[in-house]
This record gives sequence, C-alpha cells and structure tokens, in this order.
Amino acid sequence: MLRSQKKLGEILLERGLIRQDELDAALAQQRRTKEFLGKILVKTGMIKERELLETLSAQFNIPFISVKDRYINWEFVKTFSASLIVDYGCFPLERDDWSVTIAITNPLDAWALAEAEKQAGGLRLKIVLVSSEEMAGLLQRYQQYMRGNIPGMFK
Repeated sequence: MLRSQKKLGEILLERGLIRQDELDAALAQQRRTKEFLGKILVKTGMIKERELLETLSAQFNIPFISVKDRYINWEFVKTFSASLIVDYGCFPLERDDWSVTIAITNPLDAWALAEAEKQAGGLRLKIVLVSSEEMAGLLQRYQQYMRGNIPGMFK
C-alpha cells in the first residue's frame, strides 16, 4: 500500500472538499474522541462517504470499487473466520496463486488489516475499498448464506 506524503486533511483541503475551519474542528474532535478523521468528517456531514473513499483511494493507491452485483465464491469466503468478516469488516472477494483480495471500508484500520493478513495464509493481501452501504450488503448476503447452510453443518 503506497501512501501519499500528504495527510488526509491536506488532500481534502486541496480538493476543495472542506475548509480549514472545518478541518480544525474535526481535528479537535479527533483529539477528544480518538476516532478516525474521515469518520468524523462524514458523521458531521462535512463530506460525503464517497468523497472520503475516493480521497483515501488516491492517498493510499487502493482501488475503490463496487461489489453490489459481484459473484461471491462462498467456499472461498468460508476459509476465513466469521470474526474477520463480521467484527473487522474485512470481506474476502477472491484469491489467485499469489494473493487474496479483501474488501474493506477503512484502509487505516491496522487491527483489521493485521488479522486479514494473518488469515490470508502467507498470500499477499490486496485491498479494495467499498462503501459502508455495499459492505453492509456483503455482510447481509454472508449472514443469509450462513443461516441457509447451518443445518448442513450438523449432518
């Protein structure tokens, strides 16, 4: 993950998405709450989630994609823990001989990325960004799939 030398706030200012006084207020709130800056900016309505994800995509050189109608290989997904998927919000999308692609909503969540890397079994981790709405859709599909397959697990 190649990171831009610029901080998120600087990039948002350059893009004209926020003003300096808004950044200062969000940074003050971040110091108090320890929340991610981007989350604060979205929660307070200073920027839209899509603007945040597009900026993070550029900052970290991570693709921002849509997974809305994507085919899910459930046998592959089941090789990862429910905790990684549900608790950490890391959804495994695909695998090739050298890497595993994981969808996330926050590329700064070091705990989630460390857990995903551990469960990737030595394969290189490829990260893609998805919106919270699309992640919620993936999680809903996952829960429906798991509920539908619970009876078969006890045969």
